[in-house]
Amino acid sequence: MAAARGLGKGLDIMLPDKIGSANSEGKNKPEIGKDVVYVKIGKVEPNREQPRKNFDEDTLLELSESLKQYGILQPLLVQDKKDYYEIIAGERRWRAAKIAGLKEIPVIIKELTDQEMVEISLIENIQRENLNPIEEALAFKRLIDEFQLKQDELAERVSKSRTAVTNAMRLLKLDERVQQMVIDDLLTTGHARALLSITDNDKQYTLAQQIFDEKLSVRETEKLIKKLQKQKAEEPKVTEDHDLSVFFEDLEQKLKNIMGTKVFIHQKNKEKGKIEIEYYSTEELERIMELFQSIHQMEN
Repeated sequence: MAAARGLGKGLDIMLPDKIGSANSEGKNKPEIGKDVVYVKIGKVEPNREQPRKNFDEDTLLELSESLKQYGILQPLLVQDKKDYYEIIAGERRWRAAKIAGLKEIPVIIKELTDQEMVEISLIENIQRENLNPIEEALAFKRLIDEFQLKQDELAERVSKSRTAVTNAMRLLKLDERVQQMVIDDLLTTGHARALLSITDNDKQYTLAQQIFDEKLSVRETEKLIKKLQKQKAEEPKVTEDHDLSVFFEDLEQKLKNIMGTKVFIHQKNKEKGKIEIEYYSTEELERIMELFQSIHQMEN
């Protein structure tokens, strides 16, 4: 049976020429990491820590039809767990093989550390573009948290730039409801990154729904967010100006009551301004002056 070579850069998998059975013993026992062996599909189980969680049913059905005709051309990578074989890479092929009704599937058995298993699963999915942005970000986070990798080390291992890794992980700061919209392909990563500037989770989710409902482009989304942020920045100033206006209106009324005529306060800023007192005759002006004099005498 012809077999495709390798799973891509970083996987370090070379498919062998020898094909045997996993039930072979003694000298015929397959060599770990080198031989392709056929195992019963019921003995193979997916890795629960596999980064990819979502599988498109339509594409699985298409692949299953291909497998019925040609079989699995590229063996799965598995690890021997004594009672079963755990998939390291190739879960999509395994799922399609089950749909196709295959009884046995080709595998290569490898002995890997937990970190190597996560890395290979992640790399395979990234190279095949099988992960949605949130799954990818969660896989990056796991490698950093569990295996104490730095972002630049992780970037090198998965053949991505450090900036790409950083930007991917920033998506995990989104509200979980918004993350699910990204997973469901209701929002693009461009929309999601724009929403990161909205720190209130409820507002972020409401805006995400608006983006989907109105079919806004990323550029339109960015403009809308800038507009909302500008309005928010101006809100305290509007409130403060309103409060000051009420304060000076109250002062005007008090001075009017004291003076017995119209008084206007013209505010230049918080600290400066001028007071305008109206009079309608010489006699009224003299009355106002007498009022000031009496106040002055009372103070002295």
